[in-house]
Amino acid sequence: MILVTGGAGFIGSNVVHGLNARGHRDILVVDDLEQGDKFRNLVDARISDYIDKDDFARMLERDDPSLRRIEAVLHQGACSDTTVRDGRFMMKQNYESSKALLTFAQARRIPMIYASSAATYGGGDRFVEEPSCEAPLNVYGYSKLLFDQRVRDAIPMRTAPVVGLRYFNVYGPREQHKAKMASVAFHLHHQLLQTDRVRLFVGSGGYGDGEQRRDLVHVDDVVAVNLWFLDHPDHSGIYNVGTGAARPFNDVAKAVIGFHGRGALEYIPFPDTLVGRYQSYTQADLSALRRAGYTAPFTALEAGMSSYLRWLTDHP
Repeated sequence: MILVTGGAGFIGSNVVHGLNARGHRDILVVDDLEQGDKFRNLVDARISDYIDKDDFARMLERDDPSLRRIEAVLHQGACSDTTVRDGRFMMKQNYESSKALLTFAQARRIPMIYASSAATYGGGDRFVEEPSCEAPLNVYGYSKLLFDQRVRDAIPMRTAPVVGLRYFNVYGPREQHKAKMASVAFHLHHQLLQTDRVRLFVGSGGYGDGEQRRDLVHVDDVVAVNLWFLDHPDHSGIYNVGTGAARPFNDVAKAVIGFHGRGALEYIPFPDTLVGRYQSYTQADLSALRRAGYTAPFTALEAGMSSYLRWLTDHP
């Protein structure tokens, strides 16, 4: 049995579908369905069981015998809202829960692949998996960094593989429940349908209007990297997952307008709440991932946007 935490969420549900495509059905999904609409992400998936995250945490604490069937952990569950200021909540959700899973996986000698984040890098201009590049701008990024540091310390004594994947800006199907934290592509698509306009921030961080640049990676590529490490248990470490190319948000707007054949672009004021907490530029350095042996190409923005916008149109 394969455990997927956050399995009803954006990346987690896509991982479940990726496992299904390989013929895996014995999948335990752990999530929090307080936001009930996430169930839609699993309607067309096959899983063997679902457990609420709080119930699962108690099962881990008592070493419930039913968990002994787990053969691998794909840990995608987290609070991913970078605007949350409640540090106690963030650390409990992202750090403490991850520590418990790491302890479980190492005790059972089973591989664990978990979601880290490019938010660990903060506002720098080098995105290499090393401490000199790490300076998060918010408590979300810090919660991810602290667990990465714990993993680094644990790797020399590991009893099983442990891999952290630093996702850059992921977009693609099944992110509709994320509300304000959904991708720019998702928001611009719906803005255009509702108003015939798409909106981006004015210039910030030394960049022009809409020219803030992010490494935008399709969720299918994220799933492919997760499954590759599942197939290659000889690797442990922390790896970037992005395309390796920073693209301006203006390119996303142009893709949305071009797909629909209509619409205008306007720029709105930069929010005061994001000043000093916003990454204006990210670009994954893929050297470590390539050295590990992952050779598959990443989807270019134009192809990824075309595919995703078709999916959004088919799933209104």
